[in-house]
Amino acid sequence: MKEIYFDNSSTTKPYPAVVDMVVRTMTEDYGNPSSMHQKGVEAEKYVKDAAKILAGLMKVREKEIFFTSGGTESNNWALVGAALANQRAGKTIITSPMEHPAVSEPLKYLKDQGFNIVEIPLDKTGALAMDKLEAALNEDVILVSIMYVNNEVGTVTPVKEIGTLIKAKAPGALFHVDATQAFGHYRIYPKELKVDLLTASAHKFHGPKGVGFLYIEEHVKIRPLIMGGGQQMAMRSGTDNVPGVAGMGVAAEESYRDFEAKNEHLRSLRRYLIDRLSEMDNVVVHGGAEEQQAPHIVNAAFIGVGSEVLLHSLEDNGIYISAGSACSTHKRAPSPTLSALHVDRDDLSSSVRFSFSETNTKEEIDEAVAVLNKLLPMLRRYRAH
Repeated sequence: MKEIYFDNSSTTKPYPAVVDMVVRTMTEDYGNPSSMHQKGVEAEKYVKDAAKILAGLMKVREKEIFFTSGGTESNNWALVGAALANQRAGKTIITSPMEHPAVSEPLKYLKDQGFNIVEIPLDKTGALAMDKLEAALNEDVILVSIMYVNNEVGTVTPVKEIGTLIKAKAPGALFHVDATQAFGHYRIYPKELKVDLLTASAHKFHGPKGVGFLYIEEHVKIRPLIMGGGQQMAMRSGTDNVPGVAGMGVAAEESYRDFEAKNEHLRSLRRYLIDRLSEMDNVVVHGGAEEQQAPHIVNAAFIGVGSEVLLHSLEDNGIYISAGSACSTHKRAPSPTLSALHVDRDDLSSSVRFSFSETNTKEEIDEAVAVLNKLLPMLRRYRAH
């Protein structure tokens, strides 16, 4: 059975060059980068090279790139580390109801520590209510955390507009952006966007799992959360994950090669799937106009069919999609993102996500739609009974 993988927002298949790099740094250049001998020097060069690649892509300084175990750690560090370091200046943190659990859960922790967490509402497309954000910005705000691309629906946040507004209305506040679903799909320049802290995870852009980075603007006050041997300027201790970091550097470089062509391919796939879904009865696509949406994500409700039932039925046919955020798929609670978009109950229980990579094709979409057309009448009859 042919495999059709439409779950790239959960994870991507590593580029062959990434796999080669990971193998090389595990089998040949396997030294500890903190060691003073030649093996250590060789390993350290891989880490420095990755920092140079990432810094070059984002037009920032290499010393502003810190390697982590992935998006979750980066988000936790950005939020908790920045809040604790700046709490004397204020206690208010602004966010939205569409954030990933790697942001919403640390914010719950900070709320328990006495911080005031303010959520800015969304409209039905997932766009942030900018007038509400402007009204909420004041001198007590120390941090604003908004994701760049929503991981479930694909709505794109106007990051530069928000960053400019924050610096005008609350110049003392830091701006954190979770760019986990955006890095590799958008050219991201934190300085231009007025972003102080930015999160990314390698396995979302064809790199290894278990590695990511946090961009920290050099003047930001932030506390380290992991202490020990003093690696990474004593900001994030622990032996560097050389295979992961080196692989991430290769993945970042590869993901931005032929960038415009890749993005146009993804957008054409997105448009094509939406067109095919529009031919089907009782299918609702979530999100706003194309310019508000990321190129690689389509979230749709197949009314009358439970999302997990549809997921496993497609899986039986070799087609892989998602029933929501991969980090929270085992939770039975409704999606906070879709709830924030005021999606009705039937849509909530029947929504799934298709997410593409550069290797997907329109032929794969045709095959998936053909399978859906066979499955849906049967699944709807079964549910009706």
